[in-house]
Amino acid sequence: MKVEKLNAFFLYFSKDAHLLHCSPSQQLIYLMKNLIAFALTLIGLSAFAQKRDTLAQKYDRPLVVYAPGRGFMPFTHGQQREHAPVVSGSIKTGADQTKLYLPYLQGKNVAMLINKTSVIGPKLTPSVDSLLKLGVKIKKIFGPEHGFRGNNADGADVEDFTDKTTGIPVLSLYGKRQYKPSAEDLKGIDIVIFDMQDVGARFYTYLTSLHYIMEACAENKVELMILDRPNPNGFYVDGPVLDTAYKSTVGMHPIPIVHGMTIAEYAQMINGEGWLKNHIKCKLKIIPVANYLHATPYKLPIDPSPNLNTNQAVLLYPSICLFEGTTLSLGRGTAFPFQVVGHPSLKGKFAFSFTPKSIPGVSDNPPLKGQTCYGIDLQKFDTKQLHTSGHINLAWLIEMYKAFPDKAHFFTAYITKLSGGETLRRQIEGGMSEEDIRMSWEPALSKYKIMRRKYLLYQ
Repeated sequence: MKVEKLNAFFLYFSKDAHLLHCSPSQQLIYLMKNLIAFALTLIGLSAFAQKRDTLAQKYDRPLVVYAPGRGFMPFTHGQQREHAPVVSGSIKTGADQTKLYLPYLQGKNVAMLINKTSVIGPKLTPSVDSLLKLGVKIKKIFGPEHGFRGNNADGADVEDFTDKTTGIPVLSLYGKRQYKPSAEDLKGIDIVIFDMQDVGARFYTYLTSLHYIMEACAENKVELMILDRPNPNGFYVDGPVLDTAYKSTVGMHPIPIVHGMTIAEYAQMINGEGWLKNHIKCKLKIIPVANYLHATPYKLPIDPSPNLNTNQAVLLYPSICLFEGTTLSLGRGTAFPFQVVGHPSLKGKFAFSFTPKSIPGVSDNPPLKGQTCYGIDLQKFDTKQLHTSGHINLAWLIEMYKAFPDKAHFFTAYITKLSGGETLRRQIEGGMSEEDIRMSWEPALSKYKIMRRKYLLYQ
């Protein structure tokens, strides 16, 4: 009688309700068959979930599903972020954890690739000063774009000099060396320390500095130590994957605009994917960040470059930097760069205005200097929307293109380098919707996400 009632309950709400008129034994057989089929389905899904990455790599393509409104996404059955272990304690950068690497540096001749973000401890003491006091033999300093002390304007060549504070020679990698130290520069050096704050965007040139210092170290058999730091935009991965036919110093590798990795993770990917010249490998010694997850919000203690002077600008940077490939101003020459966008010809279409001016050491000759620009103000934009959506914002670029009166002169040639190819420009000029543009990034974007997992140090 109990079996009869149980079957009646299931069958009443099923497409096979007619089986209510069958005998109890036939209903029991039907129920057992469905339970077995359901169990086998669960087993199959579980096995497939365990093998999905292996299959994707074997057949050199991602496994994706289509989600309405979000386009194609990686199939991730059973892999949920909420199962990540709880991290307790405050974030400690690699540099802060001196006990982990001081013994390793003992007795070695050290060079450092650093800038003003290279600090140690709560007092934000420059790492070169701290390590000298701790007995590390620092022989040379390599300086990137903006210089070793971070006081050079965007794009300005930086000359070699001797640091007045420490007496150590500083060799500029942003100028005649074109990012890469020579064999002579590395002569007598046992290990190079890389310690600079990245912001998680493909076009930020510290990734180029990383590539070339790895290449130089590999060629000259010098080890590279990376003192890792959190990625303030490490909570998402998005954007078109770069076409290597358009490789430049603002995009060297086939990655999306927002790569979702720390510098140390990215260095492992450069090695693992064979991106250095002749596929050579750089010997790495990594000091990871403690108490950090990619989803952990992180406000930079020091501005990473002169025009990324607020946390707001850092979070907006992956979206707003695309305007560098237009004739519009994105606020260089103001107190709020990368937080506003505008142009004189947009007067009457936007109420907000600003006027770029020369700011020595920050933006000596900004675009549209002295001209009143009209456009959008993003200083109070809620950047939590970026966390929620997991997307760069394309709507601003599309909106400004539609509003711009001289569309033939909206974009400049630089947009191909920033966007990683000719496609994005053509799509916007052709009136393609934002959703369709995002769909065109697949399957390359999902394929990158799968490849990226191999090199992650943090969940």
